[in-house]
Amino acid sequence: MTLTEIERPVPADDEVLVRVRATSVQPYDWHHMRGQPYVARLMPGGPGLRRPKFAILGADLAGQVEAVGKDVTGFGPGDEVFAMSKQGGFAEYGCVRAAELAPKPKNLTFEQAAAVPLAANTALIALRDQGRIRPGKKVLVNGASGGVGTFAVQLAKAFGAEVTGVCSTRNVDLVRSIGADEVIDYTKEDFLLTGQRYDILLDIAGSRSGSACRRALTPKGAYVVVGGQAGRWFEPVGHTFAALALSPFVSQTMSLADVVGCKQNRQNLLTLTEFIEDGKITPVIDRTYPFDEIPEAVAYQEAGHAPGKVVVTVSSGTHQ
Repeated sequence: MTLTEIERPVPADDEVLVRVRATSVQPYDWHHMRGQPYVARLMPGGPGLRRPKFAILGADLAGQVEAVGKDVTGFGPGDEVFAMSKQGGFAEYGCVRAAELAPKPKNLTFEQAAAVPLAANTALIALRDQGRIRPGKKVLVNGASGGVGTFAVQLAKAFGAEVTGVCSTRNVDLVRSIGADEVIDYTKEDFLLTGQRYDILLDIAGSRSGSACRRALTPKGAYVVVGGQAGRWFEPVGHTFAALALSPFVSQTMSLADVVGCKQNRQNLLTLTEFIEDGKITPVIDRTYPFDEIPEAVAYQEAGHAPGKVVVTVSSGTHQ
């Protein structure tokens, strides 16, 4: 990754030019940076076959409207906004389709807002759309201390569910502090052997197979794949496909939280904003890096031990 000066982008007719104030780093970014797993290069929406599909990474951004395309209504210069875009967040200026842009939550800083879009959207899709969460349901979040996990725990509580989080010893207090009713330390206890059964099992960590996780589900429960352990060739794609292949043959629902393919991301951001402004969910930020240290931020996030989100404050200089 290099810091390079390029021309300021010009918004298309349906786009908004955003002066980026903050962005965040997540597995989506480094998977595209490395082009791994290799099998993903052959898939629609993958990182590109021979060369990177995206010149500028960064799926999350928060900032201020600088200019709008001629067909854009509802946004004007100076408006504070945030968005989930396929690329462009690792820059001082980025063009975003107006249909993907939403007003920034009033009670969040730019750094906090930049932590929300992809991770919180993923958690929302997993719980509401795939898990069909309802008040009183029992939810287990495997990987409760990461970016998606911290949002998932809070959202499940906001929906009125009973939540169990699975994490390592050092993150037990964090997961409990954001609302988990019970926390399982995976270094001391196997969540598959507790005898508990859950209506929704949100699998972010991918530490156990989908077939094994069925033992922790009710007969009509929902297993939702979010991620898995990274590999050079197949994982986490293999882990995901193996779980989905079970779905026609079992009584439980086995599904994927596909945030990249979702067509309602702006509406989801508006829904998340309601939860945020009502004080029901708050971004958990582990570290904040300056703009010129994005490579270090990516390396730290890729190591896989960040509790919550890794955020980057974008400088006001001339580089992009």
